[in-house]
Amino acid sequence: MTTRALSIWSTLAFGAVLVFLPILSGCQTGPKVDWKSRVGNYTFDQAVAEMGPPDKSSKLTDGTLIAEWLVAHPSGGFSFGVGTGSYSRSSGVGVGVGTSTSPGARWRRLTFGPDGKLTAQSEYRR
Repeated sequence: MTTRALSIWSTLAFGAVLVFLPILSGCQTGPKVDWKSRVGNYTFDQAVAEMGPPDKSSKLTDGTLIAEWLVAHPSGGFSFGVGTGSYSRSSGVGVGVGTSTSPGARWRRLTFGPDGKLTAQSEYRR
């Protein structure tokens, strides 16, 4: 492969990085919430204002409310790579594409007492 061909492939690889880098950097998470400090003073109304209506909820006969929010959808990953190399008079170009999947969705379960205040919280996957 000629030097010109290697230069073209190097430019293509750099272009691919420029295309995919903004996509990958757009995945950000907000600050971590200390749920333990919210027990006893956080209300159901505050939870709805912050996270929207729950995806599931049940009210028990004693007035306890159990509500669940979907906080992370299952997702997959995608990778793309381009490489070039040469040794003596030989040279080569390679392209690789890969995908991956992650475990199930992540849920947040909040339990509110009859007074509407948070009594317990948990997070689980299914």
